[in-house]
Amino acid sequence: MTEDSPASARGPLSGLLVADFSRILAGPYSTMLLADLGAEVVKVEGPGGDDTRTWQPPVREVEGQGVSTYYLGVNRNKRSVALDLKDPGDLALAQELARRADVLVENFKPGGLGRFGLDYDTVAATNPGVVYASISGFGSSPEGAKLPGYDLIVQAISGFMSLTGDPEGEPYRAGVALFDVMAGLHATIGVLAALNLRRDTGRGQHVEVNLLASAMSGLVNQTSAYVAGDVVPFRMGNSHPSLFPYEPLPCADGELIITAGNDGQFRKLCEVLGVPELTEDPRFRRNEDRTANRDELRPLLVERLRTRTKMEWFREIIGAGVPCGPINTIDQGVAFAEEVGLDPVVTVGEGAAAVPSIRNPIRFSDTGAEYRLPPPALDEHGAEIRKWLEEGRG
Repeated sequence: MTEDSPASARGPLSGLLVADFSRILAGPYSTMLLADLGAEVVKVEGPGGDDTRTWQPPVREVEGQGVSTYYLGVNRNKRSVALDLKDPGDLALAQELARRADVLVENFKPGGLGRFGLDYDTVAATNPGVVYASISGFGSSPEGAKLPGYDLIVQAISGFMSLTGDPEGEPYRAGVALFDVMAGLHATIGVLAALNLRRDTGRGQHVEVNLLASAMSGLVNQTSAYVAGDVVPFRMGNSHPSLFPYEPLPCADGELIITAGNDGQFRKLCEVLGVPELTEDPRFRRNEDRTANRDELRPLLVERLRTRTKMEWFREIIGAGVPCGPINTIDQGVAFAEEVGLDPVVTVGEGAAAVPSIRNPIRFSDTGAEYRLPPPALDEHGAEIRKWLEEGRG
C-alpha cells in the first residue's frame, strides 16, 4: 500500500486506488483489467469471501490448498481484505476506503449499499472526485432493480439463446458467461471515460452498467435487424444470416470454418478449391446471391473439401488469404495462440504461490499490463490494509 512496495505499479493507471466491492465475474473482471494497467485494487470481501472461491471444480493447488480456477481467472493484481459491513468497526474501515478511492466498483443489488452509507450520493458527499461504477442485472429502475441478475438469465431474456443452437433443436447458452464479460468491459470503458473528464472538472460521477443493456448492445446485428429492419432473427445453427460461406464445412476428417466475407475472398476460395467457374455462376456471383442460394452452393464446395483433410485445406486456404480455421478445444486454442506469437499465458507470483494466468489482451508500445500479484487468499492483506486505513482516520 506504499509507493516503495515491491508490488507498486508503473502502468498507465498507476497511482489510482480502486475500492472493489464486487464479486463473481463482471465486477472482478473489470477491476482486474484496471489492476493489470497499474491501478491499486483493494478487494473487499465479506467474511465468507467471493462466491467464486467455492465454484469448484476445477481447482488448482496453491500452497497446498485447492483453489477455484474460476476465482483465479479474474482476481490477479489485487489485495484482499475481509470486512463485515454489519460490524461497526469494519463498516467504518469500508467507508474510509471509499472516501480515499479514485474508483469504487460494486455489484450489489441496486440500492443495497445505501443501508451501509456506501451508496454513490453518500460516498460522493465526502469524496466528490470518486468515479463510482455500479453493475447490475437489469438496471436501477424500480422494475429492473427487483430482478436478480445472473448471466444465464440475461442470455435467456435478451433473446441470445433463441439464436444459439441447432435450428431444429433447443436454445442453448453460450459456453462462457458472455454478458458478464461484456458488462465488465463496458464498466471499464465507463470508468476510464469518467476519469478522463475528472481531469478537467475535478469531479467524479456515477457510472451505471447492467447485463441486459450490455446484451442489447452486444447482440449488434441481431438487435439491429429487429429495431431497424423489423425482422426477428432466428436460430440458424452455425450459419450466418447475411453471409455464405461463413460456417463449418466438412472435409475428409472433420469440419473447417471458412469465412469468405466478400466477393474477392470467394473468388480466391474457388481458385484454391479448383472450381473457379463457380464465381461466374449468376447464383453465386455476389454475396447476396450466395446467401440466397446457399443450399445449392454448399454441396458444390463440400464435394471439393471432402477430398482432403481439414488441416491440408487450412494451410491452402489461409495461404490464399481467405479466413478459415479448425474447431479447436481450449487447450488447442491456447496452443494456437502460442504458435502465432501471442504468448497467451503469464505466470503471476513466485514459488508455491505462482499461478498461470491468461495475459491481458491489450498491448501498449510503452507502458503496458503488469502481473504483480497472484489472486489473493481471503483477507490475505487484511492486517496491512486495516492498519493503513486506521492510520488515516482523523
